[in-house]
Amino acid sequence: MLESLQALIAVLAALAVVTLLAPRLRLPQPLALALAGVGLAFLPSVRALSPSPNLILLGFLPPLLYADAWQTSWRDFHRWLRPILMLAVGLVALTILVVGLVAHWFLPELPWAACFLLGAIVSPTDTVAAQAVLEKLRVPRRMTAILGGESLVNDATGLVGVQIAVVVVLQGAFSWGSVIGQFAWVAGVGSVLGLAFGGLFAWLNRFVREPNVAFTVSLLAPYLAFAVATVLGVSGVLAVVVAGAVGAWRIHVIPPATRMALRASWSQVTFLLNGLCFLYIGLASPCLLQRAVEGGAHLWQAGLAVSVATIGTRILWCWPNAYVPLWLSPKLRAREGGYPSPQGVTLVSWCGVRGAVSLAAALALPMLDDDGSPFPGRDAIVACTLAVILTTLFVQGGTLFPLVRWLGLRDDGTTAAEMRAARERLLQAGIARLDAFCSEHSCPVAVHRLRESMADELASLQADDAAERARASQRLSVSREVRTAVAAAQETALLRLRDAGSIDDEAYNKLLVELDHALVDAERA
Repeated sequence: MLESLQALIAVLAALAVVTLLAPRLRLPQPLALALAGVGLAFLPSVRALSPSPNLILLGFLPPLLYADAWQTSWRDFHRWLRPILMLAVGLVALTILVVGLVAHWFLPELPWAACFLLGAIVSPTDTVAAQAVLEKLRVPRRMTAILGGESLVNDATGLVGVQIAVVVVLQGAFSWGSVIGQFAWVAGVGSVLGLAFGGLFAWLNRFVREPNVAFTVSLLAPYLAFAVATVLGVSGVLAVVVAGAVGAWRIHVIPPATRMALRASWSQVTFLLNGLCFLYIGLASPCLLQRAVEGGAHLWQAGLAVSVATIGTRILWCWPNAYVPLWLSPKLRAREGGYPSPQGVTLVSWCGVRGAVSLAAALALPMLDDDGSPFPGRDAIVACTLAVILTTLFVQGGTLFPLVRWLGLRDDGTTAAEMRAARERLLQAGIARLDAFCSEHSCPVAVHRLRESMADELASLQADDAAERARASQRLSVSREVRTAVAAAQETALLRLRDAGSIDDEAYNKLLVELDHALVDAERA
């Protein structure tokens, strides 16, 4: 009991400390967390508490996929659907093929089905590692949309490949007809389940108003979709992603206060689960590395060869597919905004980090096949998977910061321009409604001051005269400073009331929440 508590303390402390120190050390957070996990693995209490691969696949993956689906721009997903599918379907299939061939070349004792199973396991990328860097460096939206869309789909295609390959290994027979039929069943029914559960929970969101209940319902959605899909033997990943997409499209039916609470809660959940996934890689690495060493030098040679094949396949696939289809189709080229820059293609081709999903999928392979004999090549598959994860995490993930700077990539300002135009429309709509209301009713002075504040904000965005824009911005700045100072003075007075015993802690906390909302509103204004 005490050892488990010590392990939990060590893991949470490592997550907090590494998150704070990684930017100062100029290390990508996923890489720093994996290194911290390696250090924690030498603590006996932590090593004993190491999570099982099923916890990663069943406990962590569904909510992470659901959160990604909620945050995805489906307009951008549709616009750049071709390159997303090129990476998430075409590249996954090619990686399975190339890795299978390379693995069989270096490990001829492995059955062909086991070699292709290894390819399926290492085919999905862990884009969380890349996104952690890209969000800080603000690269063009086209790149982030493509990589984000890939991360949503390739987990599904890769794990579907794993699911089918395991069946082929256990049955000992391969048939194109059965594989295609199995894929259609797994992917098709999984997607239909996602639509059904997405529609169901989007309908429930219309009636749930209490934030805690709304969060519980939103957390139930991915787990229930994944569980039903698993029972039916179809793709739980696709079911979760599609359900999340439907829920995100209907997010406007959720009340504003509940939406704010949901975003805050899901932000904390995804931060914690993503961090634990990379700590898990570090925790599992020493033990797996020791087993790999015992397996002999040929196993390490195979792991290095598979790693090079995995990285090289992505690079060689990205360049022709980024330009040839656009060169052949001017209509497609116009839809996607012209040719991508060579710097952008270089970045996308290098964002191939593998992570906890691949490791968990390898470790979750059965120990025995149907007749009780050892699962063919399981140890070799796990060792090669670990080699790919560590190679891509350190080589690709560790060089993303300098690569982006060397390429000179910058945010193209598309999102900022869209937000500015939308903010102008919102202010115009608000002012027009305020004027209409005050023409029908008697409005107090505070309402007219609200209109003046909105007019200043609109003028700071669209006034033709630069001096007028500057004056409007100055008035808004002074207003924010005053509101912040007032909120701070009220918070100090409230604290004195509590300390003097004039109010109890319950009243203090309720009033403090009100002041917190006022202070946040002042800082955002």
